[in-house]
This record gives sequence, structure tokens and C-alpha cells, in this order.
Amino acid sequence: MGTVLGGRPAGLTTIAVDDELDDARARLVVVGNGMAGARFVEEVLERGGGEQFRVTVFGDEPHGNYNRIMLSPVLAGETHEDDIVLNSHDWYADNGITLRAGVRVERIDTAAKLVYAADGTATAYDHLVLATGSSSFIPPMAGVRREDGGLLPGVYGFRTLDETRDMLAATRRCRRAVVLGGGLLGLEAARALQGHGLAVELVHAMPHLMNAQLDAEAGAILKRSVEALGITVHLDVLATEVLGTDAVEGVLLRDGRRLDCDLLVVAAGVRPHTDVALLSGLEVERGVVVDDQLRTDDPDVYAIGECAQHRGSVYGLVAPAWEHARVLADVLTGTDPTAEYHGSRTATKLKVAGVDVATMGVSAPERDSDEFLVISEPRRGVHLSVVIRDDRLVGATLLGDTRKVAHLTQVFDRGTALPEERIRLLVDLSDGKEEVGVAEMPADSQVCNCNGVTKGAICGAVADGCGSVGAVMDRTRAGKGCGSCKALVKQVVEWAADGEVTEDPAASWYVPGIPLAKPALVAAVRERDLRSVSAVFAALAPGGKEDARSKMALTSLLKTVWGRDFVREKDAEFVNDRVHANIQRDGTFSVVPQMKGGVTTPAQLKRIAEVAEKYEVPMVKVTGGQRIDLLGVRKEDLPAVWDDLGMPSGYAYGKSMRTVKTCVGSDFCRFGLGDSTQLGIDLETRFQGIESPAKMKLAVVGCPRNCAEAYVKDVGVVAVGNGKWEVYVGGAAGATVRKGDLLATVDSPEAVIELTGRFLQYYRENAHWLERTYDFVPRVGLEHLQRVLLEDAEGICADLDAAMQRSVDAYTDPWGQDGRTPATPGQFATSLPLVPLPQVPVR
Repeated sequence: MGTVLGGRPAGLTTIAVDDELDDARARLVVVGNGMAGARFVEEVLERGGGEQFRVTVFGDEPHGNYNRIMLSPVLAGETHEDDIVLNSHDWYADNGITLRAGVRVERIDTAAKLVYAADGTATAYDHLVLATGSSSFIPPMAGVRREDGGLLPGVYGFRTLDETRDMLAATRRCRRAVVLGGGLLGLEAARALQGHGLAVELVHAMPHLMNAQLDAEAGAILKRSVEALGITVHLDVLATEVLGTDAVEGVLLRDGRRLDCDLLVVAAGVRPHTDVALLSGLEVERGVVVDDQLRTDDPDVYAIGECAQHRGSVYGLVAPAWEHARVLADVLTGTDPTAEYHGSRTATKLKVAGVDVATMGVSAPERDSDEFLVISEPRRGVHLSVVIRDDRLVGATLLGDTRKVAHLTQVFDRGTALPEERIRLLVDLSDGKEEVGVAEMPADSQVCNCNGVTKGAICGAVADGCGSVGAVMDRTRAGKGCGSCKALVKQVVEWAADGEVTEDPAASWYVPGIPLAKPALVAAVRERDLRSVSAVFAALAPGGKEDARSKMALTSLLKTVWGRDFVREKDAEFVNDRVHANIQRDGTFSVVPQMKGGVTTPAQLKRIAEVAEKYEVPMVKVTGGQRIDLLGVRKEDLPAVWDDLGMPSGYAYGKSMRTVKTCVGSDFCRFGLGDSTQLGIDLETRFQGIESPAKMKLAVVGCPRNCAEAYVKDVGVVAVGNGKWEVYVGGAAGATVRKGDLLATVDSPEAVIELTGRFLQYYRENAHWLERTYDFVPRVGLEHLQRVLLEDAEGICADLDAAMQRSVDAYTDPWGQDGRTPATPGQFATSLPLVPLPQVPVR
């Protein structure tokens, strides 16, 4: 993208001009970085569009592109948010795309061909694509919003990653939840919240659940299944008021009932986000009106995804959005200038609140001549139906039993002839005839509806050498949408490979860009004396190609292997590691000074207070790790803040040894059996800043009363009397809760420190990237750890001790003089907030 000329007085707009005046490529601007917008950019790049276009992407959210379909598993705790990222920030940079993350577009001047953003800039375009998606619909209930227009605390939509994060955090303090909306999202939210231990009530305004996909009878069966899970369902009733002044306390229903709650999720549907188009004078009805080439009434402006209205239809599914992306990429790149989109036949297979559901086409007959076949077994929670029109399958619903979904999808898509006995569509009769299997599926049968991947495409990938399911998925994108077709993809791959399917080799790689497992990777690094990330890529990556997803893990690994002899490269580090602070949602940073064992002095507290006042720090907070956090520090102020504090870093930002939490111990506590405070300080002093595959949190308590939660830390130490200490490993008390395993009981603080170092080094050398100790310990086994670390069964204890000592010797405070001196001109350059956040005033 271009540069912004000069400063600007408040209220004036700066114009983005071209950096490279000799760049003849057309300017392609995409407004929206969701699944439709990012997929369109991918399609353009696949067609060589990087040579034709300078691409700029605006996104309301500060993240890269992620799979919005998978937010429900993230909320349920079944999937980590890192696993749903589709395109990281590095991906855009690696492909020469300017990503304006966290920058909202306000309007378009179609005459001047300028995009005006909320940050005051205007960006020129030759072609503009609107992919603004949808936004959560918040019904006009009394009390749902504060005076400033924001939602009442405790009220959440369920549309974005940030909303999902906030709800996850709320589950730790809330006890009762109400979910408004009995569609897919509402049911998924209710089930996820119940899984976190909340009592959940669901309110739906319509007479039956999932009324957009299911008929009344199927909806009634689904209600029974949901209630069997312990979720209370209220149908055919509206919520009219949200109760509570400072936070939600309940909702009032139209019939006068009150439902108490401390968490309210509004999943009452979505609305196409058309504000930008409306303000820009484009034709808008329910969505932005487009023709068969996705063009609006302005010839250089297009719309795709959930914001687009084509032939009167607005689709709320990912498959039509990706069809839009393919057609428009063909048109704009010239791959097929005559390409057209003629509408989508939608088919979905989902698991809703633990119940399998598949729908396609219409759910009920619409004409007198339609045939309607239903098999309903409420006791089993099964409802199967098909709608037939003019001897073609035009709709099907499968609830509770989706074994026939693959066959019905093919019949629905292809319009193939139907059996005379229609019941054969839903059940196998006892005449020896089996259901059509993978072998009988035609090559053009669609396997992945989200990405439009056929059986033939999957078989072609296998024929081209993709011998594993993962390799086929990467090549074809099959199974990369909602994931419901993965089982069928696997069956097709196994059939195409004649059963000779290999394990996905990448599953054993330490990082995705280097085809080596961790032991082999470490051996190669040492043998070839590879001391920088770029050197590792040059020597070990296929074709020497760098992989942005691998850089952070390789940086950590090389620091572990080489200690002070590691060669740092700033572009291989996450922003937290580049600036030695923790980036926040709004683009500012948090600074946590070191307080070993949670112990501080009046002088330190005074200095922290003075720094907070001098730099107008919006929030000063005590962390769960017994430290003081200065939140909201501007990036350009970081070196001066560290200098004024005059304290070492508290390591609250990296994948490293974090803090050692302690109780009062034997000096003051009348129950204390050991000096936990001093031992905690000694542990933190020795292992401060040590790199690791994931963050490490420790605690020491002076007796089994466990005031500092040692039993649920990566390493927890407990005084048990007579000078003895128990050492626990692999504990957790976050999204995962696990009591640590007792590794050993030792008879001195020195033995605690030695065993802790030995365990941490073994973990550092053998854990997967981002694998916390609470996953690592069960994976390798407690008995194995005891044999290796206590009995020296593999003869490596001395090596582990020496390796840890090298890392200890390599320690330097990142807030010291070397850390305050910018390694690059932009290291501490101004970082404007990505999104405005409410701030706590300093008093």
C-alpha cells in the first residue's frame, strides 16, 4: 500500500499514494478480511494475480483470517484458537499483500475511486471488492445497551474471535447463562457453556428449534435431545428486557417470566453488513445487489459473501461465499472473463449440541405435487425426511442418523434418477442391496460442499503422489471448511490409494516448514552449526523456502540449543519478543517488572507508581502470578519506561519461564513447614527468562494447604515437613485443569532446584512446539520421567544439567541497555491502537 503524506490536523483526511510510481499493477482493494474476502485473495494469487494487482485488504478485526465456522469448538474448549487461523499476518506479508487489520472502512467515493477508513486515510483503487460479511443481530430489548451504545457487561454476541475469548473468560466467573436464539449458533453456544459447568437456559422466539432448517416435527425431536443434555428450552417466546444496571442479572420474557443469569449470549441471527455500501450510494436491498459476475451497480465495485444479494438470495453459508470468490477471481484475473455465478444449492452436515444434523434444499413440501417421505423415531432422537419434486430430490433432512448423507448429497447435487421405492433413499431394505459406497460414486460427485471438491479431484491428488489424508486436504482444500466431510474424504483417499494410505509425515514435524521431527531437527542444527532461523531454512527447508509459521518455534528452539551463541533475527520473532512486552488488543503493551517470588519493597512500589503517572498508564493491575502489570503502555515509550523503572523484566510475554508464585512460608505463617518464599526467589533467579516450547509457570508453597496453588502449576513444590519437599509436574489451572503428578520427594531446596532444572531441560528438548507440560507429562509418562530424571536410565542427567547451565549462563535482561537500543529503526516506532478500548482512569 502507499504511504501517508505528513501529519494531519484533527478532522482532515490523508491520502494514500503509491510508493512505487513505476508499479504498473492495478490496485485491488478488498474490504473485509473474513472467510469470503481472504478466500478471494487466495483465489487471485492462485491465478497469478500477484503479478497483476497490488492488493490491499481492510479488516475490522485486528487478527489475520480465521475459520469463523470453528468458533463453537473454540468456545467449547475442544479447539484452540491458534488451530482455526487460516492466514496469519505473516502470510499477507509473505505474499506481498498490505493488510490493514483493525481498520474499519467508513465509505467509498466511487467517482474518485477512494476508500475512506476510520483512521483518516483514503486509499485509491482500480477494482474494489466488498466482503463485509454479516453482523450479529441484537434485538431491541430494553436495557441491552448502555448509554454509550455498547452492550451491557455480561451480554455477548457470538460472531467474532474476540467475543468468543470474552465468553471463555466469563465462564470462569459466571454460573448461570441464558442464550437467545435456537438456531445453529445458539444451540452450539448453549452446549459449549454447559460444558463449562454453567446452568443454561435457551430462549427461542419461534415454535421449534432450527426453524430455518428443520420442520416442526424434527425441531421437536431436536428439543428433546437438547433437553436430555440438561439445557432448559423456552419456545415461542420473546425476551423483552435485559435486567441489571452495572452488569446483566437476568432477562424478562414477554409472558412475564424472569430468567436469572450472569451471562447472556445473543445468537438471534445475523444481518448482512451493508452500511459501507449504503453510505457509498450503491444499490442495497437485503444485501448489496450484484449481477451474475458479482458486480454492483458500479462497474468497478463487486460484492461477495454474506453481504451480497444475488438474484434475490442472500446466503449465510461458507460454500456460496467461496463460489463467489472463485467466479470473481476468474473474472478479474482474466482466467475466464465470462465466468458467472448462477446461485448455490446448499447442503450442510453439522453436529449441533452433540446431535448430528444434515440438511439440503427445502425441508418441507412447497407444492401440492411434491412427494414427502418421513421416518420419525422420537424415542431414538431420529427424524429423516426427503422432498421430491418432478422425480428429483429437492430437499432432505437427517437428524440423529446421518449415515445416508453422502449418498443423498450426490443425488441432490446431480439430479440422478430416484428409486421407485422412495424409502430406499432413507433406509436399506433387506433384499441384499447395499447403500451406494465410495467406489460407486461418480468422479464428479461433490465430497466437500464448503470448497466444492469432487471425488475426482481427490483421486487426482492421490494419483499425483499425495499419499496421506492430510496431504490430499492440503492440496485440494477438502475438509478445510466446517470439517464435517473429513470422514468421507478419508474413505475416498483410502479407496483411491487402494488402502495404501501413509501417515501424514507433517504430523511428526516440529515445525511445518522443515520436514524433520524435533530430535532430527536438533541433530541437524548442531551438526551443521545452524545458528539463525534463516540459516535453518536455507539448509533444511525444501528449496530453501522460508515459512512464516515456523519462525517463532525455530527461534525458541535455536535459543535452547545455542544459548548466548544464537544469532537473533527480528523478523523471526513474535512482536512480544521483538519489543520485550506483551501486546494488548488495542495495540498498546503491558509491562510487568520482575518481583521474584512475589516479593517487593516500598521503593519498588513507589517507582512503579511514579512511572505509571509519568507515562499516563491507563491501568495498574496485580496479576494472578503475584506481579504488578502496567497495562496500556505505548510502544514508543517502552525503552523509557524500562529505564525509569530500573527493574528487570518479569517475563510475562514470551514462551519462557514466567513466574514463581509463593505463599508466606515459614517466616510468618504459623502453618509453614518450609521457607517457600526464599525457595521461590531462588528458583526464579536461576531459571529467569529460560526459553521453552511453551510458557512455564511455577509455584512453591510452605505446606500442603496450597495457598499459592502449587499442585496445578507446570512445576509445583510443596513443603511437607522435616526438611522435605514434594515436586509436582504437569499441573494446570487454566482452560485445562489438571493436578500435577508427584515426580519425587527430595530433602533439600538445593535438590528441588536441581530436579526442577533437569525436568525443565528434558521438557525443553523433547516437547512439541506450544505443548504445555500438562500435555507433555501424560504423553511421555510419569514413570518414564522418573526413570530418566531420577534413576538416570538413559545416562543423560549430566547432559541435561550442563545444557541447563549453559542457558542460565546465557541470560541477559532484555530490558537492559542492549534491549533498549533499537535493533531496527521500527522496533519501537509508534504503534497506533488497533481498536479503541475503554480505559480505567488513573486517580
